[in-house]
Amino acid sequence: MLVTGPNGAGKTNLLEALHVGSQGFSPRTRAEPRLVRFGEPAAQVRLAGFESGAPVETEVTIVPREGKRVRVNGAPVASAEALRARLSALVFTPERLAIVKGGPLVRRTYVDRMLGRVFPSRAGLPAEYARVLAQRNEALRRIRAGVSTQEALEPWTQRVAELGTELDSARAELIGLLEPGFATNAEELGLRGATLAYEEQAVTTAGLESRLERDLERGTTGLGPHLRDVEIQARGRDLRGFGSQGEQRTTVLALLLAEAALLADRRGSPPLLLLDDVFSELDRERRSSLLRRLPAGGQTLVTATTTSALPPGATPDLVVTVRREGDESVARAA
Repeated sequence: MLVTGPNGAGKTNLLEALHVGSQGFSPRTRAEPRLVRFGEPAAQVRLAGFESGAPVETEVTIVPREGKRVRVNGAPVASAEALRARLSALVFTPERLAIVKGGPLVRRTYVDRMLGRVFPSRAGLPAEYARVLAQRNEALRRIRAGVSTQEALEPWTQRVAELGTELDSARAELIGLLEPGFATNAEELGLRGATLAYEEQAVTTAGLESRLERDLERGTTGLGPHLRDVEIQARGRDLRGFGSQGEQRTTVLALLLAEAALLADRRGSPPLLLLDDVFSELDRERRSSLLRRLPAGGQTLVTATTTSALPPGATPDLVVTVRREGDESVARAA
């Protein structure tokens, strides 16, 4: 599906609504009250479609100061995580370049969310590790303040070692699965020699205990996967510091396409792809390469200002035009 319209008409809002309705959160902001229009009590997105041949309807309602309500086929679900376990969708927006341009925390967060999509049984692992790490850090500060003892720290040290090793191993496994597809996609899109790497490092109680004095001084744990990073390079160049805007854009697209192929293989059907302004900074040849790399049998929504953004010979199944009518965005299919 190609969604066209002038800048500011509401193309990205349509894409955002599809992401909220299928994943339960916005790809553009974590401040969910901002999704509610001024003067309105709530925001609501309803979607209807098919998933693995079966009809599915979702409803996501956001009420400021009251939280979020999610329904699937009319039945309430406990959380947005349950919605994401049912439906898979991946999004590209210009803001996603932060995956490459941003600091290690951005990449860790992205990879940990990906863990939940690719390995649903491990979806809660990053949050559980973060909880235990916070408990250990609090215990360190209490010891430093003289209101606790090192014996109280030992159980948290053990759990940080166990969960840290498990999380580190899961990340390494995920990156290992993604790397071949990522390299191939990047090559097809004109970025040669691209690599994705994450070196697994087991967390041991001995390692944590060996730096106990430094951890007590700082009140934080200085060893573990919360300090790790994913290396993204092309021909030995770190693309965070030495990649052009176009190379960074290609990197994010290659990563998204690699995950889409991996999800299609593991789930039996490809995810919904939501690609906002994806053709910017891509020449005609690379636009054609991008379309060839889209997963077969899946549904992809692409936004552009005009149909001329498509490479020659590309014909979308559906063209939707978005325009402003007063304060409303109106979409019509052609």
